[in-house]
Amino acid sequence: MSPEKGVVLTGSHFMLGDQACAEGAIYAGCRFFAGYPITPATEIAERMAERLPPIGGQYIQMEDEIGSVAAILGASVAGVKAMTATSGPGFSLMQENLGLGFMMEVPCVVVNVQRGGPSTGLPTSVGQQDMMQARFGSHGDYAAIAYSPSSPQEAFELTVDAFNTAERLRTPVLVMMDEVVGHMRERVVIPEAGKRPLLYRRLPSVPPSQYRPYRVGEDLVPEMALAGGGYSVRMTSLTHDELGRAVTDTATQAVLLPRLLRKVSEHREVYEQYELRHAKDAEVLVVAYGITGRSALGAVELGRTRGVRVGLFRPKTVWPFPADALLRAARSVRRVVVAEVNMGQVALEVERLLAGKCTIVRVTSPGGEVLAPELILEACSPERAPKVRG
Repeated sequence: MSPEKGVVLTGSHFMLGDQACAEGAIYAGCRFFAGYPITPATEIAERMAERLPPIGGQYIQMEDEIGSVAAILGASVAGVKAMTATSGPGFSLMQENLGLGFMMEVPCVVVNVQRGGPSTGLPTSVGQQDMMQARFGSHGDYAAIAYSPSSPQEAFELTVDAFNTAERLRTPVLVMMDEVVGHMRERVVIPEAGKRPLLYRRLPSVPPSQYRPYRVGEDLVPEMALAGGGYSVRMTSLTHDELGRAVTDTATQAVLLPRLLRKVSEHREVYEQYELRHAKDAEVLVVAYGITGRSALGAVELGRTRGVRVGLFRPKTVWPFPADALLRAARSVRRVVVAEVNMGQVALEVERLLAGKCTIVRVTSPGGEVLAPELILEACSPERAPKVRG
């Protein structure tokens, strides 16, 4: 049942993960959405098209995904919290303008409801095949922050968190959903306004004559003047100085680029989230995220009933990967199982972190189906070789 026009939802609702994501954006203060329809993310655009105009927001269907990111960057520079949503092929088209957002330090949120690929692939079926693209999809060195919800409730909550992180650190933030979470219909509880804290970019604290667009303090995040607000707003895709002027020399690059990386790496407390289950006495640890995290939890609970000391590590923030948390959780385990609906992407990061410390096993799938808990549990046993789908 559609909400009343002009109402920001609260209370308990039964909705798709895609719809919960849209409601999370609205709760966070998003009032601009630009996008292009694509399975399995279209329900986000449909929800925003219905919900934004009555509450004073704007929805625009762009000609393609390239224009979608350009539009949300422009809206954000003008002071509006903005979002777009897509799936694999559209995410590929967005990468250059995402890099522009990282370079200009423009807060916005991009949702990718993943499906099987490459190319058109499995447009209506589940996949987690864009995880490395989320980390390294655009060119150059940059630090992408990416959340991965495992339920419609988390689709709501992590979308709110994505906006908070984008505003706090002045950077694009990704929400990497998957088709099953996007199309799963479950109970979603939306708190009253003000119950969940919301963050907003820091506006200039000095008069226009003293403002420097990229001057930073100890937190490495510059204050952000809004276009049309009486301040000089100078932004460029080129390497630039604190005035926003293009200065393409190695000395300026040596100041700018490390700061862009450090403002993310030194503020993990802003965005890093993960879930641990049965990890204290675990001999085997399963690492999984998104919908696979739910299968992994089923495997863990089933294994516990059979006397297998297996635990779960589920990163809610996949990038930057919660490395220290994984190292602590895996300190005493003899085996780590990484389960994901791709041919082994996040597994590469786990293998890098834990190489030589324990046995690492991949449970993978080419896409189209959720990994079964029994398949994951089978990989937890050293007596039996794990099955790899595909």
